[in-house]
Amino acid sequence: MNVRAIVLPHTHGPARAVWLLLCAGIVCLLVFVLALACGSNPIRWADLPRLLFAADASVEADIVHRLRLPRAIAAATTGALLSMAGALMQVLVRNPLADPYVLGLSGGAALGALSAIALGTAAWTVNLGAFIGALLAIVIVFGLAGPDLGRLEQVSAADPSPRLLLTGVMLSALAMAGVSLILTVAPVERLRSMVFWMLGDLSGAIASVPALLSVPLLAVLSVLFGRELNLLLRGPGAAQLLGVNVRRLRLLIYVAASLAAALSVNTAGTIGFVGLVVPHALRLLIGNDQRVLVPASGLAGAAFMLAADTAARTLIAPQQLPVGAVTAMVGAPVFLWLLSRRR
Repeated sequence: MNVRAIVLPHTHGPARAVWLLLCAGIVCLLVFVLALACGSNPIRWADLPRLLFAADASVEADIVHRLRLPRAIAAATTGALLSMAGALMQVLVRNPLADPYVLGLSGGAALGALSAIALGTAAWTVNLGAFIGALLAIVIVFGLAGPDLGRLEQVSAADPSPRLLLTGVMLSALAMAGVSLILTVAPVERLRSMVFWMLGDLSGAIASVPALLSVPLLAVLSVLFGRELNLLLRGPGAAQLLGVNVRRLRLLIYVAASLAAALSVNTAGTIGFVGLVVPHALRLLIGNDQRVLVPASGLAGAAFMLAADTAARTLIAPQQLPVGAVTAMVGAPVFLWLLSRRR
């Protein structure tokens, strides 16, 4: 079975690239407004500007500012980070099935974050634990399953991607086993919130400053290194011959994807399939130029996560579903469809 389906990029002109990003931004803004308006207490769209920007002490204003606005920002930030990390991972392994969840990054980040929480350390160490867990996960996956990926001369002879993906899935299962052990010994009063966090939960979530800053930083890096990312899709050997420092670029992708996965896990817990579905869908729509695809994945991922969280809040209101369950209901069938495809 060969699931390698990423095609070589065709570049976009500046005007077309700006137009594509503008359309993605408009869609993201509309879904953001929808997330603010929908809920157990619906709010009219016409009232949102007054509630957001005018001094208003009404109950509706309190709902928007204290509940929905922070949650919407956290959802958008999480979706953008996961989608951009997925797009970068798909460039790294040249496979559309790669994403932080499938390759074990989210599981490693969750294990690191929960370990820090269980030890009762300071709040900033939770971010550090998540980052270290994600980084260790990707090092282990590529160390065990993809030693041939480091050989610059191997361009298309053997395809290690199925073994790479299976190793990521097994590492994710191992990380979830460690998480289960931590949950077993956790205090009872904190168990329910920890379980919801593991399922992917945005209730009470607040996007941290590093997470908010990482989204535009990843977009800028994708533009600055867009040529190198496009050439890496041709294979490490071809990219090296065309002047790309492959080792440095891969290290940059390792760190960037690990940081994005860690920050998203720390914000909303483990949420799967966003980094798989969004970049692949956009690739079919707008092509594979990474200078456009990665920033557009951030915008579309934010819109996707906002829509999923809105559905999680409203489907059985006033009760709420874990947003990770909603994304899995969409992402799992898409993953199976991709897995069944041949080149």
